[in-house]
Amino acid sequence: MLISFVNYKHLITNTMKIKFYFLTATLLAFSLLSTAQEEDVSIKLNQYGQKVKAVKLDAEARNGILSFESKDGNYSFWFDNRIYLDGGYYFDKNTYNPIGNGVTVRRARIAIKTILHKNWYGEIDLDFAGAVTELKDLYLKYTNDTQDFNLKVGQFKEGFSMETTTTSRYVSFMERSLASKFAPSRHLGLQANYMKEKYLLIGGIHFNTQGEAEEVAYSQDSNKKEGMDEGISLTGRAVYRPIIDDEKILHLGAGISYRTPKTDLETPNSYRFSTRSISKINRKKYLDTDDILYVENNLLWNIELAGAYKNMMFQAEYINNDITRSGALSTVNLNGFYAQAGYLFKNGKYNYNKNEGEFTQISAGSDSGQLEIAFRFDYIDLNDAIAGIYGGAANAYTLGMNYYFNTNVKLMLNYSYLNHDRYANGKNKLYVGHDINGNLTKDYTDVVEPAGQAGEDYGQLQMRLEIDF
Repeated sequence: MLISFVNYKHLITNTMKIKFYFLTATLLAFSLLSTAQEEDVSIKLNQYGQKVKAVKLDAEARNGILSFESKDGNYSFWFDNRIYLDGGYYFDKNTYNPIGNGVTVRRARIAIKTILHKNWYGEIDLDFAGAVTELKDLYLKYTNDTQDFNLKVGQFKEGFSMETTTTSRYVSFMERSLASKFAPSRHLGLQANYMKEKYLLIGGIHFNTQGEAEEVAYSQDSNKKEGMDEGISLTGRAVYRPIIDDEKILHLGAGISYRTPKTDLETPNSYRFSTRSISKINRKKYLDTDDILYVENNLLWNIELAGAYKNMMFQAEYINNDITRSGALSTVNLNGFYAQAGYLFKNGKYNYNKNEGEFTQISAGSDSGQLEIAFRFDYIDLNDAIAGIYGGAANAYTLGMNYYFNTNVKLMLNYSYLNHDRYANGKNKLYVGHDINGNLTKDYTDVVEPAGQAGEDYGQLQMRLEIDF
């Protein structure tokens, strides 16, 4: 600096010189500020020859996720990619039906997400597992300035069931529970969310799904050939949190969904509930109602109870499904539930996302990795004797161990024991016991095994290596 302490007395008498230095410094600062602003925001031409505002974005890795963001935070862009590699071994020595061991790519997801003009969010998410392309999420969302209300439109998960709305990255087990089969997943729709510290309210109207090519083809054919309406769903969820802070959470939730049959199903005006037994490698669907015909609507409702304290958590949910059929046909009642608990070693911590009403990414208690153990019991009943529906029932016991190498790489190990009843014959395709002559039979009416002993029972050991980037 030209002005030194020893020249202070001399400069104090030279007013004009001081004014000159002050003016020069001011102009220099203004020039530097203007240059910085020009570097962040400039006018350029796009591919159509039109002038556009160009904003510089800073690149950084946030927990290993490549992200780009403007200095004011109004513009951001990031990737959300996932690869799940699964393997499974099945203890089928005493089963009625052989089960093939194997490995698979469970998920191969590529997603791009962005925030534009501060309040607008967009997302596209594709899955390439199974050598096919499946559309997962595709929507835009507007969030107000106070961040307590948002409105989104497109294809996304309906606001129903804590377990189903939780991303697969953060569920404690390799597969969601058997009961999650009832919960609606991704559909086209419009949904509003209102969030406060103690509560969350969600309401939406939904239509067909656009996820798989087969589902889209069914819907298009029904429109073209039959002139059928797509069908609608009205879905809502409410969450209350009497206890919530950085270390503990108590979550109480309930949801309801009124649904009419969608044309993305193979058979119009019907529902079919079927599921694999918490494995994507074992392709057998023991549990299958086949087509429930002449459906007018169905009503889903659920209750949720969850909580966490530091490195311990629990979560439970019950889902009821009432299917109303036309004419004198009786209503079909199906239901299921699960209950689970988890524990993190090394002072890890479970985290809760209050804007979505679900658990999110854990906080590791050590830089050298994080170990988690978890246990879940779940049950599903696809039988209704009064309505004449026998899709089978099952319960499952799952012990899980997860090791988080870091925020992006995780190893999962699950042992499950499955217990199916005699009606779980996969639409009469699978053996469920022996007949009076000692031969294997697929007909539950011919099974001679006593109650509790018929049906397929077996253990399975599954492993997953997951990377998120």
